[in-house]
Amino acid sequence: MPRRKAGIVAVFLALWVVAFSIPLSSSRAIKDSFGQDVMNLDCSDALWEFKNDCGLDGADCRPFTNSSFSFKCPANCMAHKLLNPHNVGPQEIVYKHLVVGDGVYRGDSMICAAAIHAGIVTDLSGGCGRIHRIGQHERFNSSTKNGVESISFDSYFPLSFNLTADPSLQCGKRDPRQILLPTSLFFTTIFSIFTTSPEWQFFVSFFGIFAHVSFGSDPPTTSRHVATVLPDRISMFTGRLLPAAFCAVVMYWIAVRRTLTGLKAQFEKTVLWLGGFWFGALSNYTFAWMPIQRLTAHDIESQPGAKPALALILTILAFVMAKQVYFFWLEGRLPKFLALYALFLLGIIIGLSIPGVDLRIHHYIMTFLLIPGTSMQTRSSLFYQGMVLGLFVNGIARWGFDSILQTPDALREDGPFNSLLPEIAKPILSTGSFEPSITFSWLFPPNGTRFDGISALVNDVERYRYYFADGDSDNQFIWMRKPKLALPEYFRFAYMKDGVTLDYTPAGTWLANGTFLMPPQ
Repeated sequence: MPRRKAGIVAVFLALWVVAFSIPLSSSRAIKDSFGQDVMNLDCSDALWEFKNDCGLDGADCRPFTNSSFSFKCPANCMAHKLLNPHNVGPQEIVYKHLVVGDGVYRGDSMICAAAIHAGIVTDLSGGCGRIHRIGQHERFNSSTKNGVESISFDSYFPLSFNLTADPSLQCGKRDPRQILLPTSLFFTTIFSIFTTSPEWQFFVSFFGIFAHVSFGSDPPTTSRHVATVLPDRISMFTGRLLPAAFCAVVMYWIAVRRTLTGLKAQFEKTVLWLGGFWFGALSNYTFAWMPIQRLTAHDIESQPGAKPALALILTILAFVMAKQVYFFWLEGRLPKFLALYALFLLGIIIGLSIPGVDLRIHHYIMTFLLIPGTSMQTRSSLFYQGMVLGLFVNGIARWGFDSILQTPDALREDGPFNSLLPEIAKPILSTGSFEPSITFSWLFPPNGTRFDGISALVNDVERYRYYFADGDSDNQFIWMRKPKLALPEYFRFAYMKDGVTLDYTPAGTWLANGTFLMPPQ
């Protein structure tokens, strides 16, 4: 490259870095009116942990009351929903926002979704507010506000909160991604129009869009409740960029070089290849309409609308593949193409046959499988190649290099174990005293099974643990109802094994009138 052109490119890239860095200054630590750090929250953050992770009586999630802090929510939290069932009284909530209540929210509600519901922040820009722990609350109502449908709960919970706006916070009116997107689009577009070098076109676009996803459009989850997210994001960006760059070099030599070399149609290249790149990189927005959160058999079976969406995807993919095969035949490269995909198919079959692990096709694996089929200079191939490269960038920048072979436990995350459920006998009710009580007992696990004990939830709070090694002296759970309590209470039981609580039973209900409804079988 001549020295003059090199100087122009260096100045252009320097301006790009400066223009990209300025909006990130809004991620710096800020103080509230009390001089305390404003906590950056993730879309999934809540005061109450999942299942029984708060410990007996919620001791690990205290304080319940007389405590508050200021927080900052990112944009696009409406896209974050429960992917695994969560208990709310007699209900199991999944594929929804976890927001319980209206005005006053149950402690396990997602704070940012609740803040959108309350009108404190917006989905488009995020925003700041203040959360106040207000202790036990009864009867959480449901409503639909600002696009968030909250859930009702007709009993009590030990931790609840409300939300208020804090005008003193200098939170900024816009999320950084609202400024970063037009900035990144402008610089990548200008560079694409004025460069004919395939190497510069690919690598500048790759690194620029990788940075945009890492810091703007779909940044990875940071540490819990930090004053600034920037150090975590810089750390993850640098940690993922180096292996991603190695993959980029391989993809360039295998496919991209053939597609971009000698291409003089600058505007078509920019619209199709770069446009496809952005389309894939922004997949958390461009594919948000699809009712498929994860490509797993369980989600496809249980998530509403997932099967038709998958059928549509496979139909489109079959059409695209047939068209690409035809072009490979015209170029005389079809035998090599089919041989390569035969190797891919063999690798998939081997992966599926390995016992004890499941094959997981991540974004970056999908790119590795599809990008050889785009190594030709047609308009459709330009778009397809850009899109699969964008999917690679989005997957690595957001999630990192996850294993293609994962254990069932790794795939399960916080989902159900599909474990054996305790068999609970019909409880004994005592309603004549000043404090009514209910006594539960259970059958011991079948022979050949190994469990350590029993855990009991009351209104989704762990209230009791019993270990079989302690003998028969305390193998029953007695729960005392507060006098004059006119609310139902919900009971669930689960086995414990190796320090882990397994699946809880469906909820049994002790009604306010003193009768007990056994859990559905």
